[in-house]
This record gives sequence, C-alpha cells and structure tokens, in this order.
Amino acid sequence: MQKMRSLLLLAVLPSGLALGAGEDPSIAFFRDLAETRNYTLGRPVSPKPTPDGSAVVFLRGGPRDPVLRLYELDVAAGTERELITPAQILGNAEEILSPEEKAHRERTRNSLRGFTDFDLSKDGSRLLVALSGKLYVVTRADRKVTALPGEDWINPHFSPDGAFVAAVRGGELHIIDLATLASRALTTGSTATLSHGAAEFIAQEEMDRFDGYWWSPDSLSIAYQETDESAVEARYIADPLHPETPPLKHAYPHAGSANARVRLGVIPREGGTTCWLPWDAEKYPYLARVEWREPGAPLTFVVEDRRQQDERVLTADPATGAVHALFDETDPAWVNLVEPNIPHWLKGGRQFLWTSERGGFWQLELRDAGGAVVRELTPPDLGYRALVGVDEAAGFVYVTGSGDPTEAQLWRFPLSGGAGKALTAGRGEHYAVMSDDGRTVVHTFSLLDGTFGVEVLSAGGAKRAGVSSLAEAPRVMPGVELTRTRGERSYYAALLHPRDYQPGGKYPVILSVYGGPQVTYVVAAARAYFIDQWMADQGYVVVRLDGRGTPLRGRDWQRLMRGNFIDLVLHDQVEGLQALGAQHPEMDLARVGVVGWSFGGYFSAMATLRRPDVFRAGVAGAPVVTWENYDTYYTERYIGLPQENPDGYRASSVLTYAGQLSRPLLLIHGLTDDNVYFQHSVQLADALFLAGKPYEFMPLLGTHMAGASSSVVRLREEQRYMEFFNRSLQREPGR
Repeated sequence: MQKMRSLLLLAVLPSGLALGAGEDPSIAFFRDLAETRNYTLGRPVSPKPTPDGSAVVFLRGGPRDPVLRLYELDVAAGTERELITPAQILGNAEEILSPEEKAHRERTRNSLRGFTDFDLSKDGSRLLVALSGKLYVVTRADRKVTALPGEDWINPHFSPDGAFVAAVRGGELHIIDLATLASRALTTGSTATLSHGAAEFIAQEEMDRFDGYWWSPDSLSIAYQETDESAVEARYIADPLHPETPPLKHAYPHAGSANARVRLGVIPREGGTTCWLPWDAEKYPYLARVEWREPGAPLTFVVEDRRQQDERVLTADPATGAVHALFDETDPAWVNLVEPNIPHWLKGGRQFLWTSERGGFWQLELRDAGGAVVRELTPPDLGYRALVGVDEAAGFVYVTGSGDPTEAQLWRFPLSGGAGKALTAGRGEHYAVMSDDGRTVVHTFSLLDGTFGVEVLSAGGAKRAGVSSLAEAPRVMPGVELTRTRGERSYYAALLHPRDYQPGGKYPVILSVYGGPQVTYVVAAARAYFIDQWMADQGYVVVRLDGRGTPLRGRDWQRLMRGNFIDLVLHDQVEGLQALGAQHPEMDLARVGVVGWSFGGYFSAMATLRRPDVFRAGVAGAPVVTWENYDTYYTERYIGLPQENPDGYRASSVLTYAGQLSRPLLLIHGLTDDNVYFQHSVQLADALFLAGKPYEFMPLLGTHMAGASSSVVRLREEQRYMEFFNRSLQREPGR
C-alpha cells in the first residue's frame, strides 16, 4: 500500500525535476536525459518538403519543452520562420484530448503535445492541424489561420484538390467544404460497435495503418472502411486515481478470439449510396493496405488471411464494384506485411512498385499493371528497408538499406535496372522523405559518432540547406562499441562500459534486451544508448544482442522462431552473452542482470525464471505473460492460433515456469496499459504468490508508455531499476 501511494504521488508531480545542489552526478546526468527526452526535444519533427521542393515544413518544440509548433524552411534562402503555435489558439488554456485522440497517440507512441501532426495540401499552399479536437487551416503565404467547424475530430486530411477536408467524428466520416465551412456526414448508422472511416485497433497497433479512409485522386469520392466490433471481446480499463470515473471500454481481439469485421466501400463526395467492394473476407479477414493516390491507377488494396501466410493484392473499379486479384504472396511460416505506401503506382497507372521477401531478403520490384514482375530493382544483399520516393523524370527510385543490419543508408537505383549508388556514407541510421516531383530529399541522420542532423539534399545527394535543431548538446555521448560474437553463430552486439572503466577489473553485467521478431535493437546510432550509458556509469558493462528471430538478416533467420516465442530467443541471448564474455574478460558472467520492456519485459521474466544459472536478477517492464491474452495479429503471426498450437502457447507462457523462480524479480506495469494489459503482470504476481515465491512489484500510473511524459516518473523508475540491480549484482557471488 505504501509503495502504491508513493508511486501515485510521483506520477502527479510537475514534470520538471528540482534536485538540490551537490546532487549525485548520476542523478544530474539522468535529470538532463529525462527533461530533454534523451536530447530529442528541440529537434525537427516530421519534416516534409512541399511538392515543388521549395520549402520544408516541420514541427519543433524547445530544448526542454515537448509542445510542438509549426515551422517552415525556405530552401533557397536557408531561412526559417514560425507559422503557428498552440498558444496562438489556446492562449493560457490547457490542451484537452478526447479518448480517441489519446488512443491514437498511444498507438503511435507519441507523448509530445501541441501540434503532433499536420497535413499538407497537394499544392503545398495550406496546412491542416488539429488541437484539442478542433481543426485549423493555415495558409503558408500569409500565415492566416481559419478555424473549421465542429470538434472531437480525428484523422483529418485535405482532398487532393484542396477544396475539402475529411475527418472522423462520432464513428462517422464527415467532409468540410473549405469554401463555405459547412460540415456534413457522409456516412450514417454508427453504433457503439459499428464505425465508419476509422482504422481499427489491430490496424493501428500492429499494421502501421492509421487511416480508415482514402480520397480518390480526383477528389470526387472517398474509399472508407466499415468496422464491426460487435463480436470482439470488450475490456474495461479504470483510472485508479479517479475511481469516480467510469472505466473506458476497449474492443480488444486477443489470440484465438474474434477480430473486428472490416469491409471497404466507396462513396461519392456529395453523398449517396456506398459501393461495397467484395472480396473473400472469410478467407482474407485483414484489410492491411489501401492505396488510391495516382490518377489513372486503380484503387488497390492488400488483404491477408488469419494466419498471415497468404497476402493478396486486389484492384477495384469503384464505378462497378468489380474486384480483380493481381497476385498473392505466400509463406509457410508467415508473410511480413509490406510497408505503408506499398504498392506505389507510377504515373499513369501503367506500373507499380512492390516489395517482397520471396527470394529470402527484402527486395524492391517493378511490376506491370497486371501484377507481373518486370524486374527487381534492388539486390538481395542491399538489406532493403524502405521506399523513399521516385524521380520518374530522371528515372530513379530512392530507398534506404544496408548490408549491415545495424545501419540504414540512402540509395538511388535506376528504374530501368542496374547498379545503385549510395548517397550517404556515415555509419549510422539515415532516413529520408522526398518531394512529389522527386527532386528534393529531406535527409535525417543519427550516426555512431553521435552526430545528428536534418538537411535538404538535391536528387543527386548534394546538400542544399539545413533544418536547424534547438536540442541541447549532450553532456556526454554514449561510448558504445559495436561488435559481433564469435562461435557457431555470429550475433550483432553492443557494449557500453563505465566512463571510469579500469582495464583489468571485473564488472557485473546488465543485458538490456528486446529480443522480439520486429525490432533490431543493436543500431549504429550512439544516441540510442543514453540510458545504457547511464546504467553502465554506475559500475556495469551493459550489453545488447540481436539473435535469431530478429529482422534484417533475411527470411530464414527471422522465421526460425516460428511456433515458440522463447526457446530459440533465450538460447541465442545466452549464447551471445557467453560468447561476449569470452571475448571481454571484464564481463563478470557470475553477476548478470536482465532488463526489458514489453517483449523485452517478457524475455526478462522468462530469463530470470528459466536460466537462474545465467541471470541473477531481472526487471520485467510491461511483460506479456500469457500470449492468449495478447492481440490476434501479432501473436498468431508468430506462434499460430492457440487452438492449433497449445504446446507452443504453453511453452511460451511465463506462468508455466512461475514455480521455478529462484532469483530476484521486479515487475513494473502501467495500470491503464491498453496494449499489454495490467492483467498480465497481475497474473504473474498471483502465480508467484501462490507458489510461495518472493518478488517485487511496482505498478505505475499510465499506459504502455508509462513514464514517457514525466521526467520525475522516468527518473524514479530508472532509479528503482538500479537500486534493484545494485542489491542483487554488486556483491561478489557467495558474499
């Protein structure tokens, strides 16, 4: 009870830290990390070039201010100006978020405030922003702000001709005429379980699809999804700090249970009858991608079967409702979903770009309008990551990729086929977006030497301008060492030593882990390791490893963990850790702790329970404990349906091993988590209690991002980690 009370008090303190003179240097270091969000506040956010490449529009807050404002850079002049701030609209009032907007920000893992996104009109002249559920159009030339009617809007977008705005409210799709500022609903009939125009939970959380409607290229009609959640299990989350408030209801499809039923229709902009597009939704229940941007190209959508072993690409004629299958992608394990904006149609709709792992590694392909492969544009060894854009006039396609999975470089390849050219070289992570004309690239980079920046490049890679960052310079840059283990398998690994490291000494080890099949955790970007360095500076060697099951090392490497979430993953982390210990004698493998969040929290709990010979203590943050209680799309892709693989679910459940606990274990979980429900940690705590096993439990106010928006909570959370590890690992074994 006392622990809960202290946590509740911490969670409602102001976000700024007020630590006294003479404070512990490690606390001062972390205070700066927390208040600057790892020195990311003040950076440009979501930079987008205007269609003609003459300007770049972006969001930016202050060095310790998470409230985002809207700016633009004049590329030719190299000058920046502020377009609009939240204070111009709200004054001294607080920003108010609807439950729908809170859920959207949770899905996008966005804990910033103010203007967290914007839409740019196709001609680049106007911007659309949302604040406290209301919409505003900003004219770039004179910075005039026009308030649009209505409130509680979500997911607003300009029509391609810029004359209308579409948005969703109350479960219905609406349009707003910008000439008259009149608003009207295009759809009707929504209920508590039926909605129109909004992406369902699974699409947002797992498919990286946040839109539930799509304008036609001529702006005369809109494709939209209808979502029926009547068969989906309802879950309720209460706010323990406000017991007088009714719990919020969530439709949450857990593994083996019913999903939302989704269908796709097209309705005229002026209203009328919806033309529903038929496909075999019993066989292909997931609507994964919808593309309808290019004039002359068909409305194209991608659907998947329940087991995600069959992905079908379809085109539709909205005038007749006729649907045509182009081709299928299949895999006996699972098909990884193509990235957003794929398929990407070229001008006139004669050809399109597609990505596939069919050859064992991701590659970009050019296909004709009938779906046949024309040619592969990128080689298998590129390590293809993402499509950046196309300069059709010059005949080039731009992508990111690297043969080293810790890096991402910017490349250019000819559409006609042939060798590509790397446009970046610094070791690290390079990302980019392109203008619609394909002539301007906005390049963002974070390198292994700690360098970060945003710059505007020509299509040939020459620098034209820089986008300024207001972020504070770090006091100390993490001293990360990237390496590979030696042995039967070679794993990519990262090591961090204390800044006062003394050669010849022995240091306890903390394995900072994720381990899941969607994340590469070892990256060539020094700024990804600030927390690891903070932990290392308190007398540890901190390690990260990417074993089998992780992406970017080819199809076979990832799919080896099919059917069981833990056995292979745990084996590889232990094998890699021991291999690193043999290469680095300063690592004391008799004193190893493990810490992770989400899948990493699941791994930490499992590692502590199952390998007490290796791990002397574990911190499990928001762990998935029983996979039957995690969502359908993620879980079933990797280990199948529980009805078909009960042994895999049993082997992958933390509860199966709860009675084996013999090492200290700290559980941490947000009470209002709507992704990995608090239920998981409670299940494990109950099983440990009934087995007579001691453990520590730290519930937090907040969601899956508990602590992300409060520097106080974040500091106290990390302090608790280190206090726990210090008690368990700093003493020599047997003392």
